[in-house]
Formats: sequence, structure tokens, C-alpha cells
Amino acid sequence: MEPLTAGAIATLAFTKAFEKTIEKFTEAALVKMDELRKKIWEKLQGKSQRVDEALVKVEQGDCAALDTVTKYLDVAMEDYPEFAAEIQMLAHEITLQQIQDNSSMNQYNYGGTNYQVKTGVDNTNFFGGTHNHGQK
Repeated sequence: MEPLTAGAIATLAFTKAFEKTIEKFTEAALVKMDELRKKIWEKLQGKSQRVDEALVKVEQGDCAALDTVTKYLDVAMEDYPEFAAEIQMLAHEITLQQIQDNSSMNQYNYGGTNYQVKTGVDNTNFFGGTHNHGQK
């Protein structure tokens, strides 16, 4: 297992704040995200007013605050190797709980117009148009 960066770990921990991506995770992963987020809060909270403000803002979905939290998390991971190993393992467990998209792509050809459709849960991508090979 390759160690996850502070940025990847912070993103996983606060994924729920950016609600558009939580459907990609199982319920077990969401529970582990809460645990990861709490561990990060416990380690970083009280270190400075700036990080405390960033933790609150990132909970509200502020992407810029995520960068600040990531910087402080990176330092904490360097200063506390046991903490780093613990949250990296937890983050790795979360990534194993991602829902994978194993759906297929189908292409339908109707004369000069072709449509390529991604099938599966919430996949409604259509690509169409005329494509002529060897014709001028």
C-alpha cells in the first residue's frame, strides 16, 4: 500500500461537506470518513486560530479552507508518525469502500449519426454526431 498524501486524506475526511461525491461511497466508508474527520479535528484543533477557522469552513464546503487544513495536516503527519500511519490506514480503508463503476459503454449507429451511451447508475452521457471515414 502506497502512503496517501495529506491532501488525499483531507479530501476523503471532508468529502461529506462537498456532497456531490458521497454517493460514490458505501455506508461503511461514510462511517469511516466520520472517524477520519474526527481524528483530524482532534489533532489539529487548538493549534492556531487560523486552523480552527479553516476546520469550520471546510465543514461548510469551502475548498480554499481545505487547502489550509491540508497544509496543517501535512505538518502534523510529519511531526507525529503514529498519527500519520493511523489516518493513512483509515483513508486506505475508505478508498477500498468506494463504489466502482463497472458499467459498460455501448455505441449505437444509425446511418451517419452515432451515439455512445454509458449505461449504469446515473450515467446518461450521450455523444452523437456525424463521422465519415475516407470521404471528402
